[in-house]
Amino acid sequence: MYKPNFCCECGERVLRPRWRVWTSRRFCAACGLRLRRGRLKSSLLLSAALFLPGFLLGRLLRPQPPPLVVERGAQTPAPIQTAPATPKPQPAYGPDGTANERPTDPEEVVYICGARTKKGTPCQRRVRGPGRCWQHKGLPAMLPPSKLVVPG
Repeated sequence: MYKPNFCCECGERVLRPRWRVWTSRRFCAACGLRLRRGRLKSSLLLSAALFLPGFLLGRLLRPQPPPLVVERGAQTPAPIQTAPATPKPQPAYGPDGTANERPTDPEEVVYICGARTKKGTPCQRRVRGPGRCWQHKGLPAMLPPSKLVVPG
């Protein structure tokens, strides 16, 4: 790449330890700062001259969207019905509508499973009563029963 030895503007010797992409190769440090605005202006003008016609041409050549048609049916008033008050059914607690999964009573003592996992640590799933979770049914607990009670 061409690296001049003298400034094109003032003729001063150009000494640069490092050449970078953004440094001018034709001017010394003083002239480069002075003429930077002109270089930026020309590059911005060139980029705008290329971008603007392309943008406008793309907007002009874009196909028109189809017209929006809103259709409504005939408006009929909704019949007013008075429904007799029916008693509310008992809530189904489980995800499949079963009553065996009930909400936790605030006074109920909650335990953790405590069985050995693949990782070797005690299982932290909460269970009702001193039993095991669905995954560890039938396995012994790693911790003593006093450590399985969840405080609070």
